[in-house]
Amino acid sequence: MSKAVWDVPVRLERTQSAEGIARRLTVLHVATINKPVSSQLGYGPIETVIYNLDKGLHTRGHRSIVACSADSTVAGERYATVSKSLGDYLREWTPEAQAHVDLHLSRALARAQKGDVDVIHMHEWFERVYCRSFNPPVPIVMTLHVPGPNSGIAEFDETHPAVVQRRQPHFVAISDYQLRQYADLAPVAETIPHGVDLDEYIFRDEPETAPYLLSIGRITRVKGQDIAIQVARRSGAKLILAGCVQDNAEDRAFFSSLRSSLDLVIDVGRHPVGDDYFDRVMKPILSSDAQVIYIGEVDTATKKHWFRHAQAMLFPIRWGEPFGMVLIESMASGTPVVGFRKGSVPEIVRDGKTGFVVESVESMVEAIASIERIDRRDCQRHVEDHFSIHRMAERYEAVYERLAGAQPEQPRPESGRKASGVAMRPYRRVEVA
Repeated sequence: MSKAVWDVPVRLERTQSAEGIARRLTVLHVATINKPVSSQLGYGPIETVIYNLDKGLHTRGHRSIVACSADSTVAGERYATVSKSLGDYLREWTPEAQAHVDLHLSRALARAQKGDVDVIHMHEWFERVYCRSFNPPVPIVMTLHVPGPNSGIAEFDETHPAVVQRRQPHFVAISDYQLRQYADLAPVAETIPHGVDLDEYIFRDEPETAPYLLSIGRITRVKGQDIAIQVARRSGAKLILAGCVQDNAEDRAFFSSLRSSLDLVIDVGRHPVGDDYFDRVMKPILSSDAQVIYIGEVDTATKKHWFRHAQAMLFPIRWGEPFGMVLIESMASGTPVVGFRKGSVPEIVRDGKTGFVVESVESMVEAIASIERIDRRDCQRHVEDHFSIHRMAERYEAVYERLAGAQPEQPRPESGRKASGVAMRPYRRVEVA
């Protein structure tokens, strides 16, 4: 079991040339295609991680190739496999979606077989690797993004017992909490937390003179926006809620249950971000008499402004989240986090140093009253030490180097059912963040 991520502080330079690395590697990322890979997404957690890792590796001097949809934007080399992404995480299984995924993977595999790639990095489709229908001649690293019970691995084991000579990718967890979830499911080798580009976040030593609490996340019961509203009412603080409402009955019903508690609903997504964004968009909203305000889904550029001016970010989750990107995004802006002690929260937030890790609504209200004790500079330093894209890239670099130095796995005869006869999971995204 790896240590909690803050036990061994490491401070890295923001840039590093190829001369500063042991060996220049060529990494082929097989991206997910729910959304385009981009730095300017609203809800697109996995694609955002891929973008950040690609940029971190490229900055460190490696050759980073991203097999992705053509509507993607990357820092390294874009290798377009399909014309556009599927458009959303939540979707029903259709033959068209399967054909889209099959084309993406077949073209990514063809690129992997050209002979110039050291390592493949995947974020999805473990069953294709297990059954060797995706079987490149180089090692495969696979980052796990979903909770163990939602991964589909247990169901695969039950329904495909004949696939005994499966190919095992080098699984990487994104938190120690998630690592423990996979203990009886898959041989997870290590934990590597996500990272953000600190240069892209605007830091403030102090919150705006009219402070507010912020809650950003997909609007769904497990994210606890109703609890955030309770905390705001009890503390008397203004609350800004932001996030998408996915097109499913459960989330729509949850959002409907919140409507009577919202004092103002306004879509800020239609307002472009510029140097005058605070004065033009934020200040009128914050100056209103409304206490609980829903601003809709926000893209990356927009949410950075709302992070920057917030007094604190609330994270009152009801589930064991494997990794909360908004936690490190908030702290990168200097904004402390007050979150429930669930999932990976205790690994990411340093209680009493970069925010507060609490157990109840009452203790969350008490934490808000003490938030001025947190030095916002400590929040940013914590992200720089442990959750920067360069720290993330450095840790993956060590994994790639180790695997690339080993003998490549040679194809072995299949045992039992052939890969082509294995039914693949419906292409429908489960909870990720």
